[in-house]
Amino acid sequence: MDNGQTLDELEIDLGEKLKRLRLNKNWDQKTLAARAGVSVRALRNIEAGQGSTVKTLLSVVRALGRESWLDTVAPVATVNPLTLTSRASQRVRATSPAVKINAARRLIAIAEQAGGEEQGKLRISSAQLNAARRLIATANQAGDKPVKMPTKSRKKTE
Repeated sequence: MDNGQTLDELEIDLGEKLKRLRLNKNWDQKTLAARAGVSVRALRNIEAGQGSTVKTLLSVVRALGRESWLDTVAPVATVNPLTLTSRASQRVRATSPAVKINAARRLIAIAEQAGGEEQGKLRISSAQLNAARRLIATANQAGDKPVKMPTKSRKKTE
């Protein structure tokens, strides 16, 4: 079947193929219709390319022993696609450079406010501070403008 064919041409082509299969088995239309459980008139319509129900077409294809044709239309899935989504690892969201820069600036501000000491349960290492400073320096050289992010205010309980 050529992709350039119209639907009518495809229907006629399919009907001719079904007719050839029937004739290769030396069956007349009455025999195939009986084996397929369809009327002779319905079989004539299919072979003439004059339309058919899907049920009638499937019955004729099955009676001719060509169920394998259906595998090309809807192949059997070896793995349920829904299972793959539930087994897939959680997506890791990439953080934009602007968000990273703002986070680095906030980290440095918190460390400066705390005087480099422990603030509540937050402890900032010198390695983290150095990494934050490098990130900000690189961003400043590149001319990146960070997005203003809201800061959470912490209430001190004593």
